[in-house]
Amino acid sequence: MRVVSIPMRTRFRGITVREAAFVEGPAGWGEWSPFLEYPADVAEPWLACAEEAAAGDWPAPVRDRVPVNVTVPAVGPERALEIVAGSGCRTAKVKVADPGQPLAEDEARVAAVRQALGPDGRIRVDANGAWSVEEAVTAIGVLDRAAGGLEYVEQPVTSVEDLALVRRRVDVPIAADESIRRAADPYRVRDLEAADVAVLKVQPLGGVRACLEIAERIGLPVVVSSALETSVGIAAGVALAAALPELPHACGLATVRLLTDDVAHHPLLPVGGALPVGAPAVDPAALDRLAAAPDRVAHWEARLAEVRALREDRVL
Repeated sequence: MRVVSIPMRTRFRGITVREAAFVEGPAGWGEWSPFLEYPADVAEPWLACAEEAAAGDWPAPVRDRVPVNVTVPAVGPERALEIVAGSGCRTAKVKVADPGQPLAEDEARVAAVRQALGPDGRIRVDANGAWSVEEAVTAIGVLDRAAGGLEYVEQPVTSVEDLALVRRRVDVPIAADESIRRAADPYRVRDLEAADVAVLKVQPLGGVRACLEIAERIGLPVVVSSALETSVGIAAGVALAAALPELPHACGLATVRLLTDDVAHHPLLPVGGALPVGAPAVDPAALDRLAAAPDRVAHWEARLAEVRALREDRVL
């Protein structure tokens, strides 16, 4: 296992430095990068995804390019405009409801993104479950007007039950992320008719093949999104998107730009608003250059031991 530490260009999800571990197998490297606060039971599916990638056990693709959105962190409108204008993407995902930021700042950011995209681009927003039902209904109306029409709102509230309530009170489509990947039963979103779109992330859900099964059973259009990974982790998301029978929306996989460096010889960055399908070659010099401090390596080794012990306990 190799562990790296990569500074972020902009604080994202409260993170300024992204740590990731890599496991090597017969087909190359797989990324294991559960967020630091996640316990062993939550981190275990992330490891399964890395092992699947390292084994080369991905399904055959049905497309060779995957359209992607540009991700706009909770930055000021001027910076938001710059990010979108330089991305080459025609869809933008805008982070909103960041702690301490008023709705007016979200409104200004979304309006700037519309200015950058022009009238034909698509805008989606992601609240990461930060609103109450009433706050969500109000905010969605404000942001929909600022965007000149939103493609969808991702995870406006926390619970599946509240998600269903919001969906029935607004005209903007609702996407479920945390309500799927953090749920004991990801299909409650389907059963309660709580969402119009399913957002799937390959690491938290246990790998490409596990996500394909969820996509088939959940019966909703799928958007594949990242978990703030390097190109190695992003490649697994691209493999999922490439294997889906239908892909009606751009995917949230163009997030390597959020990192100041990468472990691949040729980082997975969008060209013409799309990513190529295939696993990138890992640069050994980059693994050395970005190597985490010894105490951080020890931390990840301890996490790996916890996950393996959890697996053994399940077998017993």
